[in-house]
Amino acid sequence: MKNFADQLIEAVKKKGNAICVGLDPRLDQIPKFNVENHIKEGGSPTEIAARSILEFNKGIIDAVADIVPVCKPQVAFYEIFGADGMRAYEHTLKYAKEKGLVTIADVKRNDIGSTAAAYARAYLGEMELFEGEDEVVMPIFDADSVTINPYLGWDGIKPFVEEARKYKKGLFVLVKTSNPSSGDLQDLELKEGGSIYEVVGNLVDSWGGEDIGESGYSFVGAVVGATYPQQAKELRRMMPNSIFLVPGYGAQGGGAEDVKPCFNKDGLGAIVNSSRGIIFAYEKLEGFAPEAFADAARQACEEMRDDLASIF
Repeated sequence: MKNFADQLIEAVKKKGNAICVGLDPRLDQIPKFNVENHIKEGGSPTEIAARSILEFNKGIIDAVADIVPVCKPQVAFYEIFGADGMRAYEHTLKYAKEKGLVTIADVKRNDIGSTAAAYARAYLGEMELFEGEDEVVMPIFDADSVTINPYLGWDGIKPFVEEARKYKKGLFVLVKTSNPSSGDLQDLELKEGGSIYEVVGNLVDSWGGEDIGESGYSFVGAVVGATYPQQAKELRRMMPNSIFLVPGYGAQGGGAEDVKPCFNKDGLGAIVNSSRGIIFAYEKLEGFAPEAFADAARQACEEMRDDLASIF
């Protein structure tokens, strides 16, 4: 089985674009007809919410799977509905993979020692259940890759690297995030020169340095926001073998020119995420009723594809 980076680059080349669709369902923005249908079917409030979310996600996936390579469900929008929401999350990941999409579990997990190992096994690896003749070995969430937080250092990263290497999965480590206050920590200057985000970038580069695939990229990637193009340019120079997961396009203000520094000269090395701008496109694009939310999402992806193509 190929290195995760090779799988991802292959998917990007096959689809002809580097779009990542963020599956961040907000119940109050899911078309009302969907939710009302599930209310009629009955069940607890969280069951109704979870079924509505899963149906919505499947509609989006069906509409875009043939034109985009990657999707990224953000776990917070599922956790908020408890166990029912997490089942919807699990089924969303499975459905996306069945449809041929590379999946990123946007969980931003981290801890140390055995706790980090448990997180890594839950999202990337397999669990051994029971013993002897009753033993079962199975994946749990089984995402292709995860987002992780580096701020506990190597002992919080090592279990994720080990699981990813073992199962040909991928990691995206927070380096320079797209939120307005990211500079509160990430831009702090060090006495010896350089900033914290540059230190983290160098660490990420070293964590993946021994695992370069045939495509020239490591399975250890970086999260680098489209809203900070100058910093992205610096990080691209520092990290030529890391794939960048780029949030901040669209609803957060980033455009095609802003994400351009995240790519290498060959037009590869980055995937660009858009969440609200795609999955809730029916609210903004003209001519789409709520019932056509999936068609609107497809059109938004086509427009984003053309926009990104304009920078190369």
